[in-house]
Amino acid sequence: MHVKLTALLPTLLAAGCATNPDKDPVQLRLNDLEARVARMERIVANEVQVSQNVDEMQGNLRELHGEIEELQHSNEALSKQQRDLYGDLDRRLSGAGAGTVGAAIAGAAGGAAAGAAAGADSGAGSNAPSPTEQAVYGQAFDALKAGSYSIAITGFKDFLKTYPNSSLADNAQYWLGEAYYVSHEYDSAAGAFRTVLKKWPDSRKAPDAMLKLGYTQLEQKQYPAARATLDEVTKKYPGTDSAKLAAERLRRIPAQASQ
Repeated sequence: MHVKLTALLPTLLAAGCATNPDKDPVQLRLNDLEARVARMERIVANEVQVSQNVDEMQGNLRELHGEIEELQHSNEALSKQQRDLYGDLDRRLSGAGAGTVGAAIAGAAGGAAAGAAAGADSGAGSNAPSPTEQAVYGQAFDALKAGSYSIAITGFKDFLKTYPNSSLADNAQYWLGEAYYVSHEYDSAAGAFRTVLKKWPDSRKAPDAMLKLGYTQLEQKQYPAARATLDEVTKKYPGTDSAKLAAERLRRIPAQASQ
């Protein structure tokens, strides 16, 4: 029996090795090294990708910075234009002299732009407006410049109610009409411009008020009345900017529209 076991031992060992090859420590070591190398390669590949992504992000950031700088330059240029446009007007509004306002707010009639230019306006009274009057008036006018027309309308109406005899009253009444006009409230605009002509016929705003009354009548499709109003501007205020604008607008009214 001992001899038979001894004879079978090599065979059993050979079979054991054949059925458990993974138990070879050298092979296990090689497998472990290969797995570690594979992991390192993946890590390196990921780092390369991350580096490429970082480079791309940095490029995008540089482009964004460039666009921001361009926008800043454009904004600075626009701000300068606005300061130049309203600088003189703001100085007059805050000045302590006789009520003066210089402005040009464009109105459109029949698709054409027209300016309602105002020079140094006075004529509603001989006394300079008080600082409070100037402040209230200035707030309403600032709202008009900013396009807050409903606020401007309320502001000018409150001013006229509180300071009906102010030297700025004719100006306030005119700009009230402008605020109605740009809001397409043409009936109210026409009434406001007529009030200027009725209460302050000698005001420096009178030519502008009559001109804008004509524009308003055009918007209301009251063509014969508009033609008569604009024609009166050219005859009553010859040589003025209002007369020139009225004559230009008259030439563009179709003949059949005035009948």
